[in-house]
Amino acid sequence: MDIEQARTFLAITAHGSFLEAAGQLHLTQSTVSARVQRLEEELGTRLFIRNRSGASLTHSGRRFLQHAKRLVLTAEQARHDVGLPSRYRATIRIGGRIALWESFLPQWVGWMRRTADDIAIRSEIGFEEDLMRRMIEGTLDVALMYTPTHSPGLIVEHLFDETLVLVSSRPDDVKPGDDYIYVEWGPNFYAQHQQHYPDLERPPQIVNIGWLGIQLILSNGGSCFLPARMAEPFISAGHLFRVAGSPEYTHPAYMVYPRETDSPVQEQALQGLRELSRQVG
Repeated sequence: MDIEQARTFLAITAHGSFLEAAGQLHLTQSTVSARVQRLEEELGTRLFIRNRSGASLTHSGRRFLQHAKRLVLTAEQARHDVGLPSRYRATIRIGGRIALWESFLPQWVGWMRRTADDIAIRSEIGFEEDLMRRMIEGTLDVALMYTPTHSPGLIVEHLFDETLVLVSSRPDDVKPGDDYIYVEWGPNFYAQHQQHYPDLERPPQIVNIGWLGIQLILSNGGSCFLPARMAEPFISAGHLFRVAGSPEYTHPAYMVYPRETDSPVQEQALQGLRELSRQVG
Protein backbone atom coordinates (compact mmCIF):
# COMPACT_ATOMS: atom_id res chain seq x y z
CA MET A 1 0.00 0.00 0.00
CA ASP A 2 1.09 3.61 -0.47
CA ILE A 3 0.53 6.87 1.39
CA GLU A 4 -2.04 8.16 -1.11
CA GLN A 5 -4.20 5.09 -0.51
CA ALA A 6 -4.08 5.80 3.22
CA ARG A 7 -4.89 9.48 2.64
CA THR A 8 -7.86 8.51 0.49
CA PHE A 9 -9.10 6.06 3.12
CA LEU A 10 -8.88 8.77 5.81
CA ALA A 11 -10.62 11.36 3.62
CA ILE A 12 -13.58 9.00 3.09
CA THR A 13 -13.66 8.27 6.83
CA ALA A 14 -13.65 11.99 7.65
CA HIS A 15 -16.42 12.91 5.20
CA GLY A 16 -18.45 9.68 5.24
CA SER A 17 -18.69 9.80 1.47
CA PHE A 18 -16.64 8.73 -1.57
CA LEU A 19 -17.99 11.72 -3.50
CA GLU A 20 -17.08 14.31 -0.86
CA ALA A 21 -13.66 12.73 -0.38
CA ALA A 22 -13.07 12.98 -4.12
CA GLY A 23 -13.92 16.68 -4.02
CA GLN A 24 -11.64 17.27 -1.05
CA LEU A 25 -8.75 15.45 -2.71
CA HIS A 26 -9.42 17.01 -6.14
CA LEU A 27 -9.83 13.57 -7.69
CA THR A 28 -12.55 11.85 -9.67
CA GLN A 29 -14.84 9.52 -7.78
CA SER A 30 -13.64 6.64 -9.97
CA THR A 31 -10.04 7.30 -8.89
CA VAL A 32 -11.07 7.28 -5.23
CA SER A 33 -12.99 4.03 -5.73
CA ALA A 34 -10.04 2.46 -7.54
CA ARG A 35 -7.65 3.39 -4.71
CA VAL A 36 -9.95 1.88 -2.11
CA GLN A 37 -10.39 -1.26 -4.21
CA ARG A 38 -6.61 -1.72 -4.49
CA LEU A 39 -6.22 -1.11 -0.77
CA GLU A 40 -8.92 -3.65 0.08
CA GLU A 41 -7.27 -6.17 -2.25
CA GLU A 42 -3.89 -5.65 -0.56
CA LEU A 43 -5.40 -6.01 2.91
CA GLY A 44 -7.66 -8.86 1.89
CA THR A 45 -10.76 -7.39 3.51
CA ARG A 46 -13.57 -4.92 2.93
CA LEU A 47 -13.08 -1.51 4.57
CA PHE A 48 -16.31 0.37 3.77
CA ILE A 49 -20.01 -0.31 3.56
CA ARG A 50 -21.48 1.90 0.83
CA ASN A 51 -25.14 2.92 0.88
CA ARG A 52 -27.36 5.82 -0.16
CA SER A 53 -26.32 7.89 2.83
CA GLY A 54 -22.61 7.55 2.07
CA ALA A 55 -19.94 5.19 3.37
CA SER A 56 -19.30 3.78 6.83
CA LEU A 57 -16.41 1.73 8.17
CA THR A 58 -16.62 -2.02 8.53
CA HIS A 59 -15.11 -3.69 11.58
CA SER A 60 -11.91 -4.20 9.58
CA GLY A 61 -12.02 -0.56 8.48
CA ARG A 62 -12.18 0.61 12.09
CA ARG A 63 -9.16 -1.56 12.90
CA PHE A 64 -7.23 -0.15 9.95
CA LEU A 65 -8.02 3.45 10.92
CA GLN A 66 -5.19 3.85 13.44
CA HIS A 67 -2.71 2.22 11.08
CA ALA A 68 -3.71 4.60 8.28
CA LYS A 69 -3.27 7.58 10.60
CA ARG A 70 0.18 6.39 11.57
CA LEU A 71 1.18 5.93 7.92
CA VAL A 72 0.11 9.47 7.02
CA LEU A 73 1.52 10.93 10.21
CA THR A 74 4.88 9.27 9.63
CA ALA A 75 5.00 10.65 6.09
CA GLU A 76 4.02 14.14 7.28
CA GLN A 77 6.59 14.08 10.07
CA ALA A 78 9.28 12.95 7.65
CA ARG A 79 8.41 15.75 5.24
CA HIS A 80 8.59 18.38 8.00
CA ASP A 81 11.49 16.98 10.00
CA VAL A 82 13.97 16.02 7.29
CA GLY A 83 14.51 19.62 6.22
CA LEU A 84 14.76 21.00 9.77
CA PRO A 85 18.11 22.30 11.04
CA SER A 86 19.82 19.82 13.34
CA ARG A 87 19.06 21.90 16.46
CA TYR A 88 15.35 20.96 16.17
CA ARG A 89 14.44 17.48 17.34
CA ALA A 90 10.76 17.44 16.31
CA THR A 91 7.80 19.36 14.95
CA ILE A 92 4.40 20.01 16.56
CA ARG A 93 1.47 20.98 14.32
CA ILE A 94 -1.41 22.89 15.88
CA GLY A 95 -4.57 24.35 14.39
CA GLY A 96 -7.31 26.46 15.89
CA ARG A 97 -10.23 28.78 15.35
CA ILE A 98 -9.17 32.36 14.65
CA ALA A 99 -10.70 33.62 17.93
CA LEU A 100 -8.43 31.23 19.83
CA TRP A 101 -5.45 32.68 17.96
CA GLU A 102 -6.38 36.00 19.57
CA SER A 103 -3.94 36.15 22.51
CA PHE A 104 -4.42 32.58 23.82
CA LEU A 105 -2.61 30.46 21.23
CA PRO A 106 0.13 33.05 20.63
CA GLN A 107 0.81 32.84 24.38
CA TRP A 108 1.09 29.07 24.04
CA VAL A 109 3.55 29.43 21.14
CA GLY A 110 5.63 31.73 23.33
CA TRP A 111 5.45 29.21 26.18
CA MET A 112 6.65 26.44 23.85
CA ARG A 113 9.50 28.55 22.54
CA ARG A 114 10.66 29.22 26.10
CA THR A 115 10.29 25.68 27.45
CA ALA A 116 11.15 23.67 24.33
CA ASP A 117 13.20 25.79 21.95
CA ASP A 118 14.34 22.67 20.10
CA ILE A 119 10.79 22.08 18.81
CA ALA A 120 9.58 23.54 15.51
CA ILE A 121 5.95 24.72 15.49
CA ARG A 122 3.57 24.76 12.53
CA SER A 123 0.52 26.94 13.27
CA GLU A 124 -2.72 27.04 11.29
CA ILE A 125 -6.19 28.62 11.37
CA GLY A 126 -9.29 26.65 10.45
CA PHE A 127 -12.96 25.93 11.10
CA GLU A 128 -14.21 22.89 12.99
CA GLU A 129 -14.93 20.78 9.92
CA ASP A 130 -11.46 21.27 8.48
CA LEU A 131 -9.72 20.91 11.83
CA MET A 132 -11.53 17.66 12.64
CA ARG A 133 -10.79 16.30 9.17
CA ARG A 134 -7.11 17.12 9.61
CA MET A 135 -7.09 15.39 12.99
CA ILE A 136 -8.72 12.29 11.53
CA GLU A 137 -6.24 12.31 8.66
CA GLY A 138 -3.35 12.67 11.10
CA THR A 139 -2.00 15.88 9.58
CA LEU A 140 -2.47 17.91 12.78
CA ASP A 141 -1.22 16.98 16.25
CA VAL A 142 -3.57 19.22 18.26
CA ALA A 143 -6.64 21.28 17.29
CA LEU A 144 -8.50 23.88 19.34
CA MET A 145 -12.13 24.66 18.59
CA TYR A 146 -15.57 25.41 20.00
CA THR A 147 -17.84 22.70 18.55
CA PRO A 148 -15.81 19.52 18.03
CA THR A 149 -17.27 16.24 16.89
CA HIS A 150 -16.23 12.88 18.27
CA SER A 151 -14.23 10.36 16.27
CA PRO A 152 -12.60 7.03 17.16
CA GLY A 153 -9.04 7.45 18.34
CA LEU A 154 -9.38 11.14 19.20
CA ILE A 155 -9.77 12.68 22.67
CA VAL A 156 -11.92 15.80 23.10
CA GLU A 157 -10.88 17.65 26.27
CA HIS A 158 -12.59 20.73 27.68
CA LEU A 159 -10.00 23.49 27.95
CA PHE A 160 -11.75 26.60 29.25
CA ASP A 161 -14.97 28.60 28.93
CA GLU A 162 -15.18 31.80 26.95
CA THR A 163 -17.67 34.43 28.10
CA LEU A 164 -19.47 35.99 25.15
CA VAL A 165 -20.46 39.61 25.84
CA LEU A 166 -22.31 42.20 23.79
CA VAL A 167 -20.07 45.11 22.78
CA SER A 168 -20.89 48.23 20.79
CA SER A 169 -19.12 51.12 19.12
CA ARG A 170 -21.40 53.43 21.17
CA PRO A 171 -21.26 53.81 24.97
CA ASP A 172 -25.01 54.35 25.42
CA ASP A 173 -26.42 51.27 23.64
CA VAL A 174 -28.81 49.16 25.72
CA LYS A 175 -29.70 46.44 23.18
CA PRO A 176 -28.88 45.26 19.64
CA GLY A 177 -29.76 47.99 17.15
CA ASP A 178 -30.31 48.18 13.41
CA ASP A 179 -26.56 47.80 12.82
CA TYR A 180 -26.25 44.73 15.07
CA ILE A 181 -24.00 42.02 13.62
CA TYR A 182 -24.87 38.40 14.40
CA VAL A 183 -21.77 36.25 14.84
CA GLU A 184 -22.31 32.54 14.23
CA TRP A 185 -20.92 31.16 17.48
CA GLY A 186 -22.67 27.80 17.09
CA PRO A 187 -25.98 26.10 17.93
CA ASN A 188 -25.84 26.67 21.70
CA PHE A 189 -25.30 30.39 21.22
CA TYR A 190 -28.12 30.47 18.68
CA ALA A 191 -30.55 28.83 21.14
CA GLN A 192 -29.63 31.15 24.01
CA HIS A 193 -29.69 34.19 21.74
CA GLN A 194 -33.20 33.29 20.56
CA GLN A 195 -34.34 32.91 24.15
CA HIS A 196 -33.07 36.35 25.17
CA TYR A 197 -34.09 38.16 21.98
CA PRO A 198 -37.24 36.37 20.76
CA ASP A 199 -38.59 39.47 19.01
CA LEU A 200 -35.34 40.54 17.37
CA GLU A 201 -35.68 40.80 13.60
CA ARG A 202 -33.24 38.80 11.51
CA PRO A 203 -30.02 40.87 11.62
CA PRO A 204 -29.07 42.42 8.28
CA GLN A 205 -25.41 41.56 8.94
CA ILE A 206 -24.20 38.03 9.71
CA VAL A 207 -20.57 36.91 9.98
CA ASN A 208 -18.99 33.53 10.66
CA ILE A 209 -16.08 34.68 12.83
CA GLY A 210 -15.77 37.19 15.66
CA TRP A 211 -12.69 38.84 14.14
CA LEU A 212 -14.77 39.92 11.16
CA GLY A 213 -17.46 41.32 13.47
CA ILE A 214 -14.80 43.47 15.16
CA GLN A 215 -13.53 44.82 11.85
CA LEU A 216 -17.03 45.77 10.72
CA ILE A 217 -18.09 47.58 13.87
CA LEU A 218 -14.77 49.40 14.14
CA SER A 219 -15.14 50.58 10.54
CA ASN A 220 -18.89 51.18 10.33
CA GLY A 221 -20.27 51.18 13.86
CA GLY A 222 -22.60 48.62 15.40
CA SER A 223 -22.57 45.85 17.99
CA CYS A 224 -21.93 42.12 18.24
CA PHE A 225 -21.18 39.36 20.74
CA LEU A 226 -17.48 38.64 21.31
CA PRO A 227 -15.39 36.66 23.79
CA ALA A 228 -14.66 38.97 26.70
CA ARG A 229 -10.90 38.35 26.48
CA MET A 230 -11.00 39.21 22.76
CA ALA A 231 -12.97 42.41 23.35
CA GLU A 232 -11.02 43.64 26.38
CA PRO A 233 -8.15 45.38 24.52
CA PHE A 234 -10.65 47.35 22.43
CA ILE A 235 -12.70 48.24 25.52
CA SER A 236 -9.59 49.38 27.41
CA ALA A 237 -8.59 51.54 24.45
CA GLY A 238 -12.05 53.14 24.32
CA HIS A 239 -12.86 51.78 20.86
CA LEU A 240 -15.65 49.46 22.06
CA PHE A 241 -18.06 49.48 25.02
CA ARG A 242 -19.85 46.75 26.97
CA VAL A 243 -23.62 47.03 26.56
CA ALA A 244 -24.95 47.38 30.10
CA GLY A 245 -27.58 44.85 31.18
CA SER A 246 -27.03 42.55 28.20
CA PRO A 247 -26.82 38.77 28.71
CA GLU A 248 -23.56 36.86 28.87
CA TYR A 249 -23.16 33.42 27.33
CA THR A 250 -20.77 30.61 28.24
CA HIS A 251 -18.94 29.28 25.19
CA PRO A 252 -16.69 26.26 25.89
CA ALA A 253 -13.37 25.81 24.09
CA TYR A 254 -11.92 22.33 23.56
CA MET A 255 -8.68 20.76 22.44
CA VAL A 256 -8.65 17.60 20.33
CA TYR A 257 -5.67 15.25 20.12
CA PRO A 258 -4.92 11.60 19.29
CA ARG A 259 -5.46 8.97 21.97
CA GLU A 260 -2.27 7.27 20.78
CA THR A 261 0.68 9.06 19.21
CA ASP A 262 4.36 8.63 18.48
CA SER A 263 4.97 12.36 18.94
CA PRO A 264 7.76 12.98 21.48
CA VAL A 265 6.37 16.41 22.37
CA GLN A 266 2.59 16.07 22.37
CA GLU A 267 2.23 15.73 26.15
CA GLN A 268 4.42 18.78 26.74
CA ALA A 269 2.34 20.80 24.27
CA LEU A 270 -0.91 19.70 25.93
CA GLN A 271 0.45 20.53 29.37
CA GLY A 272 1.27 24.06 28.21
CA LEU A 273 -2.27 24.51 26.88
CA ARG A 274 -3.73 23.28 30.17
CA GLU A 275 -1.55 25.61 32.23
CA LEU A 276 -2.43 28.65 30.13
CA SER A 277 -6.15 27.77 30.12
CA ARG A 278 -6.22 28.17 33.90
CA GLN A 279 -5.28 31.82 33.43
CA VAL A 280 -8.29 32.54 31.17
CA GLY A 281 -11.16 34.23 32.92
